[in-house]
Amino acid sequence: MTTARGADPWAIPPLFAQLVDDTSLLRPKASAPDVDVVVARYLAARDGRYGGLIGQLVCPVSRLSALVAELARSLPTRPIDLSLVVDTGLGAVPKALSTVFSRSSLLTPRTVETAAPPDVDAMWLDRVSEFVPEDVVAVVEPRRPHTEDTGGTTAWLAAVRRVAEHGCAPKLRCGGPRASDVPDSAHVEEFVQVAVETGRPFTALGLREVVYTQGRHGILNLLLAVARALAGEDVRDALENPDAPKVAAAVAGLSERAVKGVRGLVSRCGVDLDPLPTAQLSELGLLA
Repeated sequence: MTTARGADPWAIPPLFAQLVDDTSLLRPKASAPDVDVVVARYLAARDGRYGGLIGQLVCPVSRLSALVAELARSLPTRPIDLSLVVDTGLGAVPKALSTVFSRSSLLTPRTVETAAPPDVDAMWLDRVSEFVPEDVVAVVEPRRPHTEDTGGTTAWLAAVRRVAEHGCAPKLRCGGPRASDVPDSAHVEEFVQVAVETGRPFTALGLREVVYTQGRHGILNLLLAVARALAGEDVRDALENPDAPKVAAAVAGLSERAVKGVRGLVSRCGVDLDPLPTAQLSELGLLA
């Protein structure tokens, strides 16, 4: 696997370049870290040895003012890439983006993320597009059913397809504070197949494991599953394989073309950067 920066010994392989977003600020209030802690950790990771792995800092609109204040105090060496999550209604987006654009030395808006109803339609998606500038990606998460209701799953997948075909980036929630936030492998497989069929990049959220562990989805498993889906191979086995060395070897063996295909679909993986998964990736031989 080639590296993203030539002979640099700390270069990040293209499969992992800017892959990992910091979603610490999305934690429930009771367990959410202070903004200053998140900013310090994010900047240390972004500007550190494995900084090429770090993507965007994900911040809900409700915490934006606190983030801006902390960044103004911290004075980062360059603006941070920001993902803005709508948690106070779409009507709050214009003001939030205005704040971000006015602090260009601190923040660069990359994506605006919002949840969507299961029956999301073109009119609803048009409204989202009105609030999001052309150079910022609109990420939309259709709500997934929390039961095994076949009709609900079918509606969810149809909504994911509508989001993709409208030109927005679908979001897949792979974990969270509630047990219901973790989809079963069948749902993940079906989502991946829709992504492959539409060719629209997607975002995955809540991946707290590097490799599948006791029902919790892994970053490497998801990347391998997308590669398998693109090749018309077994996706479920890739998603549920807990054998870390075997999964890592399969990922390391992906061709340059396969890596391009995977990252053409998996744009970002949102994780909590406490800790950053570099140690595990290094132990598996995937990072120098």
